[in-house]
Amino acid sequence: MTDKRGAQPRIVVTSQDLDRLRTVIDTAADARSLEAAEALDAELGRATVVEPTEVSPDVVTMNSRVVYLDESAQQTREVTLSYPRQASVAEGRVSVLAPIGAALLGLSVGQEIEWPMPGGSRKRLRIVAVPYQPEAAGHYNL
Repeated sequence: MTDKRGAQPRIVVTSQDLDRLRTVIDTAADARSLEAAEALDAELGRATVVEPTEVSPDVVTMNSRVVYLDESAQQTREVTLSYPRQASVAEGRVSVLAPIGAALLGLSVGQEIEWPMPGGSRKRLRIVAVPYQPEAAGHYNL
């Protein structure tokens, strides 16, 4: 999970998201979920943790709507970062345990990350916009 210079980009996670995501990690059951949970846990281990009222509005937090560029495919997508139970491809809600979801968490507008995908490939993603972030909207209990 590196940026263009080979370094990991700085990520920010709220204390509330961290607590909730620890529960998601601890309850991962099947092999695929366990692998994803381990990758998420590694990301959380290097995150800067802030209070929900202090997170910058351009940071991707849980339940944020985010526009990102998949630089590998040159495609822009807009998704909502969701907990596994709320994930829905049809509704554009990507799970934080999906590779793309884990990659987006904690990044801010303009940041890029290279993330491993199933099958050994890698994707480079860049955050274009965060049209909705619960904390910026004062929605702390989603």
